[in-house]
Amino acid sequence: LLGQILDQWFESEPLKATLATDAVIGAMASPHTPGSGYVLLHHVMGELEGRRGAWGYVAGGMGALSQAIACAAAARGAHIFTEKAVCHVLLGRDGRAQGVVLQDGTEVRSKLVLSNASPQITFLELTPQEDLPKDFVQRIQQVDTRSPVTKINVAVDRLPSFLAAPNTRDGQPLPHHQCSIHLNCEGTHVLHQAFTEATHGHPSSRPMIELCIPSALDPGLAPRGCHVVSLFTQYTPSVLAGGRPWDEKARNAYADTVFDCIEAYAPGFKASVIGRDILTPPDLERIFGLPGGNIFHGGMSLDQLYFARPAPSYSGYRSPIPGLYLCGSGAHPGGGVMGAAGRNAAQVALQDFRRL
Repeated sequence: LLGQILDQWFESEPLKATLATDAVIGAMASPHTPGSGYVLLHHVMGELEGRRGAWGYVAGGMGALSQAIACAAAARGAHIFTEKAVCHVLLGRDGRAQGVVLQDGTEVRSKLVLSNASPQITFLELTPQEDLPKDFVQRIQQVDTRSPVTKINVAVDRLPSFLAAPNTRDGQPLPHHQCSIHLNCEGTHVLHQAFTEATHGHPSSRPMIELCIPSALDPGLAPRGCHVVSLFTQYTPSVLAGGRPWDEKARNAYADTVFDCIEAYAPGFKASVIGRDILTPPDLERIFGLPGGNIFHGGMSLDQLYFARPAPSYSGYRSPIPGLYLCGSGAHPGGGVMGAAGRNAAQVALQDFRRL
């Protein structure tokens, strides 16, 4: 249990709760849930530019990372097609993957196919079911994809000023504006209560909020004097109590709760808001193809990691379909912006390619 680990090393409840957020981030779990300690490890392992456990902002926004990967691929001769939805994986008579078929009927032939879509989309929607082992299909269907995350993107006309560290008169970003700001983390019991509410189908009345202001580091993201604020919040259930839908009323009611919480820490925040975009778990699934809205393509619980991700005997990036590989967050070692699954899958695919 994460709580036991934190109790051994720290005394301060706000510090323990703040660290605990990385143990439950993206997971329908409490700091008291068995196995939550690994999720914290997953988020602090590794390094950034020589600094252990560090994270960083991508200049230009996260889309700039995709563009960098695309440019590197294009420099090696790759052809990239966007806004071209894939209908299904094309299989030959020998059962090997031979390319993909687009929704407009176009066939794109290839010797290998790598998918960084979720295991659910890759194997349950894009691959003919009769060509997959029944136990494999059942395993993919049973993957826990519950997600507690609602992402809120906000545009504000001034920098938030927090009671704990008020802004200077010139309104310039201070060091804490350039960090990840965690709210409603006075104690792990606050996080557990928020989790408990969501398990009963109710959005948290005092949600866990991770607030970032990327424009404080990258001014080009917003007009002069204005900022963009990224709110990663939980817990929100995918399905509300009583089967109620996440309609506009429900979305705005939850966002108002989040904004009320921020207002308590940074008076004037609500008055500074000039626009907001609310993405609940169903929105994240519909727009980005995240199963259940899960940012990791599946829970990071111990029964869904290592040799069992995405299914036992298929953790090595190969799939039951020869020539079809899984290279996204649903593969080992799981979610996070680190590229490990893609790098490993590429090496496996290259080994097989050389044998063809």
